[in-house]
Amino acid sequence: MDVEPFGPGSMHWDTAGEYRNLLVAGSALVLQTMHPAVGAAVAEHSTYKADPWGRLERTLASVQKWVYGGPDGPAEGQRLRELHKPISGVDEQGRHYHALNGEAWAWVHLSLFERFIALNRYFGTPFTPAQERRLYAESRQLGAILRVPEREMPADLDAFWRYFEEMVRGRLEAHATALDVLTVMRGAPAPPRLPAPLRRLWTPVGAGAGEFTYFVTVGTLPPAVREKLGLRWTAREERRLRHLGHAVAMVTPRLPERLRYMPIAYHARRAARSSLRRRRHTGRLSA
Repeated sequence: MDVEPFGPGSMHWDTAGEYRNLLVAGSALVLQTMHPAVGAAVAEHSTYKADPWGRLERTLASVQKWVYGGPDGPAEGQRLRELHKPISGVDEQGRHYHALNGEAWAWVHLSLFERFIALNRYFGTPFTPAQERRLYAESRQLGAILRVPEREMPADLDAFWRYFEEMVRGRLEAHATALDVLTVMRGAPAPPRLPAPLRRLWTPVGAGAGEFTYFVTVGTLPPAVREKLGLRWTAREERRLRHLGHAVAMVTPRLPERLRYMPIAYHARRAARSSLRRRRHTGRLSA
């Protein structure tokens, strides 16, 4: 399958490898596991309980390869599909599930686009409508890398938001796995490789890292999702989250690149700049 890889100049190249993505990693997993097939598969086959940060680190490494792996990105997408092929079964309600069910596979991917939008709304500069359209077009490109069936991906941004609202309203449920994910994260420490400036923001005075993770996760979920899960969220908590988001938005652009980006992204970005400098130098010599 011939899919154009990502590179410098794409929105994913500038955003997908940032450490601040950790701030919506928990809510992404909650959204994904509210789909009954995903929730059942994760409950039976995932290591999120025994090794939450190890699982997250492996997931983030895979995501970075999709975006920063160049021609190796599609190979990583194919590896993931092969990894998920044997994951199937019957859930507690007698419903058959398979990890590669087209709707479920697409939801895992497409929910990440919505989380990118939420990340920048809370912890950065909100995207303009034009930027959202561009990012969604790139998300469809990423879906091709992950072998998401074309029929499962909304054609454009307006269609995506209709799809997302319909999924939240009619397909997602207060799945036991999603609720268990929330319980597990309350006891988790700060991510072990989080840069020191962001770690200080991660653990505010008087709050443990696990409680902070839970706070950020619940706060960044769409209100309709919180309601479906029966999660309480107050105006005061919203103000605290907005203050935190402002601090992250101010700090992140000022971090050195090696502290702002995860390792695979950082090295890929450096290599791309070095390659560009070599080409420019060669061009000058030729002239």
